[in-house]
Amino acid sequence: MGWIQTYSGKRFDPMEPRPEQIEIVDIAHALSLLCRFKGHCLMFYSVAEHCVRVSRVLPPEHALWGLMHDAAEAYLSDVPRPLKARLPGFQEAEDRLLRLICGKYGLGWPMPPEVHRADTLLLSTEARDLMAPPPEPWGLDVAPLPERITPWPAPEAEANFLRRFGELSRAGR
Repeated sequence: MGWIQTYSGKRFDPMEPRPEQIEIVDIAHALSLLCRFKGHCLMFYSVAEHCVRVSRVLPPEHALWGLMHDAAEAYLSDVPRPLKARLPGFQEAEDRLLRLICGKYGLGWPMPPEVHRADTLLLSTEARDLMAPPPEPWGLDVAPLPERITPWPAPEAEANFLRRFGELSRAGR
């Protein structure tokens, strides 16, 4: 079998994706059930929540990009940064899928550098709030946000992702 079934019941081929296979409800649902850090955080914290939080620290012109920056993970899973850097075939597949998703939702390519910086800002905050004390520094060059993260349950993360998508989609019209 060379495809996966999505939450909405679609057939999705991760190696040959097509725009009509991509649905925002599938992205929101899957990301709300994916735990950041491969589940090694102190409590469940979803990729969907991470994306909403990234979108909120960005200026309006980059907020939708922030929300969607991990959207390919809804179909390909969340691979930690150190491993992803060593899997060039995976990175190509993820980039191809993210580019397709961006095209479907009107986002230019490549990802703006501001989104990378916001992602790292959230990573620093997540490390402080959601992880055990580190065995050594993570090497992040940014201080965490002042507010602390209290994770949302998966259904709340899904609803907040969809709500944020609706806000940003309307704002872009």
